[in-house]
Amino acid sequence: MSADINQSQDLLTRRQKVMAPSYRLFYEEPVEVVRAEGVWLYGPQGERYLDFYNNVPVVGHSHPYVVERLHAQALTLNTHTRYLTAPPVELAERLLATMPSALGSVIFTCTGSEANDLAIRMSRFATGRRGVIVTDAAYHGTSDLLSGMSPVTGLPTGPDVYTIHMPEAFDRPEQFGDLVQGAIARMKADGVAPAALLVDTIFGSDGVVADPAGFLASGVAAIHAAGGLFIADEVQPGFGRTGEGMWGFQRHGVVPDIVTMGKPMGNGHPVASLVTKREIADEFVRYQRYFNTFGGNTVSCAVALAVLDVIEREQLIAHAAEVGAQLKAGLQALAQRHPIMQNVRGAGLFMSATMASGSVAGRVLNSLRRKGVLIGLAGRGNVSLKIRPPLVITKDEVTYLLDALDQVLATEA
Repeated sequence: MSADINQSQDLLTRRQKVMAPSYRLFYEEPVEVVRAEGVWLYGPQGERYLDFYNNVPVVGHSHPYVVERLHAQALTLNTHTRYLTAPPVELAERLLATMPSALGSVIFTCTGSEANDLAIRMSRFATGRRGVIVTDAAYHGTSDLLSGMSPVTGLPTGPDVYTIHMPEAFDRPEQFGDLVQGAIARMKADGVAPAALLVDTIFGSDGVVADPAGFLASGVAAIHAAGGLFIADEVQPGFGRTGEGMWGFQRHGVVPDIVTMGKPMGNGHPVASLVTKREIADEFVRYQRYFNTFGGNTVSCAVALAVLDVIEREQLIAHAAEVGAQLKAGLQALAQRHPIMQNVRGAGLFMSATMASGSVAGRVLNSLRRKGVLIGLAGRGNVSLKIRPPLVITKDEVTYLLDALDQVLATEA
């Protein structure tokens, strides 16, 4: 074991020497991993960690069917969308089949950041306005534009960006609309016209805000009444995670003007997309062009198609609802036994719970890591536990997490 520790320390030293300090590691004791399968990560000596954090491998780490389709397409053809090839057409058709009929155009990118950046460009072009509303703990991407729309990073908001403060839950659905209308009023007072409301539809970076289902509708109505567009960022809630449909916005009975997606779309392979209304896409292309060399390449599309196949064949949306219900009930039971954990909330396999403080949440996170269970933190001050495993998690593995968390919470009493 000491040799293993020394090897990990040597790797850490090498990493720090050559990689920029902007790269950060999770946990007080960084986790070295050499392979992964399903919902388990494995270290160099065979030690294993139950993954209740990563939404990116949505159908499980190293899913054999996804790997097989990636390999087969890479052996056959990998090229961009300047040539006529079948995979991007089929992927666009499959994605649109999961969307409301009003959404009819697909643009492929490599990352969710690229998709969100393009969504802002399109919304500002379509409306001729500049104002954008985001939540005050949002994260929407890494570009210069989006860093100003991602307050959770601690960076200042960009020009013409207005924030709203999300509670952990709403007492009535109309409250979200009140927040959006308040932001619109502040914009108008500053002489700014609203172009878009951009939200992650599970509000993951805000600590998860899921209830009551339908609360988004009042905010969407408010931005539409003011002449702006609604952009649904589905990077975190998309691809069946909420257990109530393929997309998070479906829980709220709304039709976005633009939908963005990334990360889980390729189960870890870099592929992302923007979906919008045909009239918005048609007007945009009259004056601006968008081409992404790797966006929509044939290998990425084959991988994304394989992910859709697995979600359908393994019935992972229904599975997320069933296993998510067990997870939520188990967390609520723990909250009754351990008052230091409160306000369990979420949908499907995206759960959160508020701890007494950020320092307590950090201790719980690191204690679970030492027990071989990986979760994350979210919300202002990282005060909330963030639990969002690959959708193939089993009921036995949920029990494993709950038992470990029960033991850790007992030490915090």
